[in-house]
Amino acid sequence: MIQAMITRNPAGQVTSFRLTGHADSGAYGQDIVCAAVSVLAISTINGIEQVAHLKPAIQSDETNGGLLIADFTKLDLANSQLQTLLASFTLGLNDVATNYADYIRVREQIR
Repeated sequence: MIQAMITRNPAGQVTSFRLTGHADSGAYGQDIVCAAVSVLAISTINGIEQVAHLKPAIQSDETNGGLLIADFTKLDLANSQLQTLLASFTLGLNDVATNYADYIRVREQIR
């Protein structure tokens, strides 16, 4: 199961996200839940870098259980492009979780 954690500050701005695990909803190369989450995450990070011109701190490890951490705390969190992209990412993840609850869980925390 993919575990997604979205972290927000007290103002409600997304400050980081963490994805761990594997969906295992299908054979390797045919796992639509994994593909959906991967596309959402990669597109969001690419958008932040190429559209908002910001460089988040990224940590990843595909071999040891699947891990992607994106940290935005050192960026201008008030940047509207950043927060719009992250809001879209959060909506997309929640849509996937609604339709494939056996394979992904999305949680949020305020920190």
